[in-house]
Amino acid sequence: MQRYLLLRIGQALLAMWGVTILVFALTRLSGDILQIMLPIEATAEDFARASKVWGLDKNIVEQYVIYANKVLHGDWGRSWRFSTDALQIVFERFPATLQLAAFTMGISTAVGVLFGVVVATKKDTPIDLGGKLIALLGQSLPSFWTGIVLMWIFSVSLGWLPAQGRGGLSHMILPAITLGWFNVAAMMRLTRSSMLEVLDSEYVKLARIKGIPEWKVIWKHCLRNAAIAPLTYFGVLAGYFLTGSVVTETVFNWPGVGLLAVEAILARDYMVVQAVVLFMSAIFIVTNLVIDVLYAYLDPRIRYN
Repeated sequence: MQRYLLLRIGQALLAMWGVTILVFALTRLSGDILQIMLPIEATAEDFARASKVWGLDKNIVEQYVIYANKVLHGDWGRSWRFSTDALQIVFERFPATLQLAAFTMGISTAVGVLFGVVVATKKDTPIDLGGKLIALLGQSLPSFWTGIVLMWIFSVSLGWLPAQGRGGLSHMILPAITLGWFNVAAMMRLTRSSMLEVLDSEYVKLARIKGIPEWKVIWKHCLRNAAIAPLTYFGVLAGYFLTGSVVTETVFNWPGVGLLAVEAILARDYMVVQAVVLFMSAIFIVTNLVIDVLYAYLDPRIRYN
């Protein structure tokens, strides 16, 4: 087990190193920040002076070495737009993203697993067909379109829910549906397929022969053994909710890290973009690392292979 843990931790560190290289290179391809920050009447001397102050006069390799060294020491750069520490801005916006992600993940996972178990036990019935339709729509409709349609129906036409901004429970309903519908569909399909395999196994037939109540057979024996595939997806899901909410936060003007990323990209604020991507990548990688460890505990064959 220790060898398995060390291997996974090494892979996680290697992935983070790759992320630093990619985000550093890609942000430099978006254009010259000096053209935005300096006024039109700026002279060549002004450009040279600003380039030296911000370290842009060095070649790309030297810039990356300096940047990587600062990241390792906790200095993730200073925002050129907000005139403050880039990581501090991310920390200020993260609670809003965490609030929406936790609410959406909890509700959508519970609904997806529940629907998956129900449709698996009602195979080839109208309930099963209805579940397949929900899964098809959830994985086909783009999130930005879903958000706009929900906003038009429930906010503009009916006036039941607020359209934008962060607030109480009513402010989270539409963004949560937009962000979580895909998860409900994916979790339901995974749970259904896993449950169908388990329901046909020999030990389930034996449990039924012994006279164990059907609800206990399904929810205790079958669901536990069918949970490996959904658990694996749960790691991807947690990372997706925390890092992939850019579209949803932009549509509903939710003041989280996703909206911050869009604002920073439009302003070519390299330091904030890098801080957002690194922070979210770290969350995604750590989450999947934890899921890999849990997966190994659920299925001992993983750690030995």
